Amino acid sequence: MKSKGLLSLLTFSEKRKDLLLFLLEQPSTLTNIRNKFNVSSPEIAPRIREMESANLMYKDPSTKMYTLTTTGMIVAKSFKPFLDMVGLLEKNEDFWNDHDLSGIPEHLLDRLVDLKDCNFYVDKLENIYDSHKVFTENIGHSSLIKGVSPVYFSSYPDYFMQLAIKNVPTSLILTRSVYDKVENEHADKMKAYCAAKSTELYLLENAKVAFVVTDIFFSMSLFFKSGNYDPRTDLVCFDRSGIQWGNDLFEYYLSQAKKL
Repeated sequence: MKSKGLLSLLTFSEKRKDLLLFLLEQPSTLTNIRNKFNVSSPEIAPRIREMESANLMYKDPSTKMYTLTTTGMIVAKSFKPFLDMVGLLEKNEDFWNDHDLSGIPEHLLDRLVDLKDCNFYVDKLENIYDSHKVFTENIGHSSLIKGVSPVYFSSYPDYFMQLAIKNVPTSLILTRSVYDKVENEHADKMKAYCAAKSTELYLLENAKVAFVVTDIFFSMSLFFKSGNYDPRTDLVCFDRSGIQWGNDLFEYYLSQAKKL
């Protein structure tokens, strides 16, 4: 089969695509392949022959295991990030379609696949003012905290003052409007936070994304395309790649912020 047929070979058959990605993990016997996909030999044999004909896989005569060819390995390693990205976008299409993504820099949009293992938490309408439960449930267990906030939540000054008292290393970037509101309404808490040895506070003119990243999780919320902030939906990651993506997003905003 000519190489120009590889795209149709993989995209027109779930079994061929899944078999390619399965063998990317490690070579496998026919028995393991049948068990993995819960199929009989007559059902999977045509797919195997098609992929052998396309020079994507072969049966190793010494081990009797089906193995990806060099071509198959190249295709699989290139194909998997694409599928991961599609899976991320399909996981919550409304989130990506309805929100303003301009707060995410281009180099991190290019790495959006790093968030493939994230989950989306959507609060019920009646709990709209009790949002971001994942934040409140996990922030107390974190030993390092960084965040950017272009929105004000009345409960947050207490959270971060307590973190300062406990000497938890905390770095916050606030937009000017949020900073002014906290300074006017919680002057004592702001003073206590800034006086702590383990805290850093930065000022930023504007941001179109709200997030916190710690040593154990990353949580992000966005604005709608209309310009209004969405207080109900959080994207949350607990895996290493998602947390690193969040750290890189923080570094991007830190480079634009002014330390107070």
